[in-house]
Amino acid sequence: MSGRQHRETEMARRIRAKGLAVGQTAAQIAEEIHEACGPQFGTTKIKSHRLSHGIALADVIEQVRALFDRDAKPPPGIGETLLSAYESGLKRPGPEYLHYLCTVYRVEPVALGYDGPCICGHGHRMPGPPGDEPGEPAATAAGRARQAPQPPPREEPRPDDQEDENILRRTLLHLLNGHSAKKLDGPVLGAIEGIRRRMDETLVSSTVSYAILDQWEEATVAFGRQYTTTAPLRLLCDVVLELSAVRSAMSHRQPIDLQDRLCRMAAQLAGLSGMILINLGDHRLARSFFRTGRVAADETGDRALRAWVIARESLVPLYYGDAREALNLAKKSRDLAGHTPCAAQAMAPVVEARALAMLSSAENKKEVVDQAKRALARARTAFSHIKGEEREDMAFGYTERQLYFYQGDVLTKLGQTVEAEVVLDQALDKYQDHILDQTLIRLDLAQCRLIEGELSEALDVATEALRLLGPEYLTDFILRPAVALEQAIAKREPGHPGLAAYRALLKQPIMSEGNGGA
Repeated sequence: MSGRQHRETEMARRIRAKGLAVGQTAAQIAEEIHEACGPQFGTTKIKSHRLSHGIALADVIEQVRALFDRDAKPPPGIGETLLSAYESGLKRPGPEYLHYLCTVYRVEPVALGYDGPCICGHGHRMPGPPGDEPGEPAATAAGRARQAPQPPPREEPRPDDQEDENILRRTLLHLLNGHSAKKLDGPVLGAIEGIRRRMDETLVSSTVSYAILDQWEEATVAFGRQYTTTAPLRLLCDVVLELSAVRSAMSHRQPIDLQDRLCRMAAQLAGLSGMILINLGDHRLARSFFRTGRVAADETGDRALRAWVIARESLVPLYYGDAREALNLAKKSRDLAGHTPCAAQAMAPVVEARALAMLSSAENKKEVVDQAKRALARARTAFSHIKGEEREDMAFGYTERQLYFYQGDVLTKLGQTVEAEVVLDQALDKYQDHILDQTLIRLDLAQCRLIEGELSEALDVATEALRLLGPEYLTDFILRPAVALEQAIAKREPGHPGLAAYRALLKQPIMSEGNGGA
């Protein structure tokens, strides 16, 4: 133990002794330890609770293992090193470990420094042996013990599970028969949200064969390949049905290696669902799926996967909300990825650059341009270290054409039109087989012409882009930049002769069918 740790422990020991002498509870003592030791030693709330009980890391580990054994679960993988990482703030416990740590310390997650309720859904003030709390009579403690909450019962199959799947299957059959869906209606939205919610419920309550797992993993990879070539609503039905199958397997506790693979697939499928929902324009449900993806990714402990989910989530506020929130999420993803070569290490700084470009103004233009270009440089460097297979995967990885596309978008927003047009032309050449992304690139090229004051050329490029796209692909996702361009041109020259034809294209019926975006 270092001298700093020794001083921290000694101070906590004195606070604990004084608290016990006056009849304080362990939770009250923990608060005092945190207030006194936090500023001087950086003592976290979760560590304060261990110190308030006067126990070592090994004692906490043994209690967690005993609780796993009580609940008939395989021995947990938590050890002193991992618990120490939680206490130092380097890592955050997954939902399951957080539940058991709350049980050990008999407090809620917020007392340990973590937001939100515990995933188990009930309180943790469960008494141990009689007289366990300081100053509490043994008879009172024994009486409370008889009323202690029991572990939640194992989930039984529910009628709504099958009904939600049937709704999606009927929708999928409808689409396969050549019909188009104008929008996400109530029953479909309810079914999708129901499956996602039950995935949340079973992430911590969960034998499936290795062959089935292999098939599911292959299907997950295949869905990623279809992301830019399959109509969003049709793909969403397939992906959420696969997510439901994974959830069913997780409703029974699996061996650790299988559970890890299931959680990984759950994170990828939930994240992919969120990406598709961005393209369909439902940012609220997209956020919900990304939250589910985060929970599943946290269970794996894989920093690259966790960073990927957050990087993808950052696109929600980038497209539909606050650029500052997108910037914060991108930085969080970048920090989580660290020095690990992965898709998020390249994607996060690109999102950061796009958010910075949206936040730029006349006063801070040069500073923001410099920051955004540094972020793009980091992205290019990170991309050069990504493994080969990840550089070909547009959904779960990060490709060269995505890098070109997003660099061009950033330079356009920054007003760097000469550089932007060069990069966008290169991106357009690489996106020959993706009509939706071609359209977004052409709209950026039109924006460059507008910035240069060439209004007629801007309208020609944008009009051609929408004509090539066709009405069946005219989604809300595409309409946003297209309408923004029309408004900017109308503001400069309200009577421009090319506006009428362009506006006619914009008034075509909005469809939910179309390919996924980059």
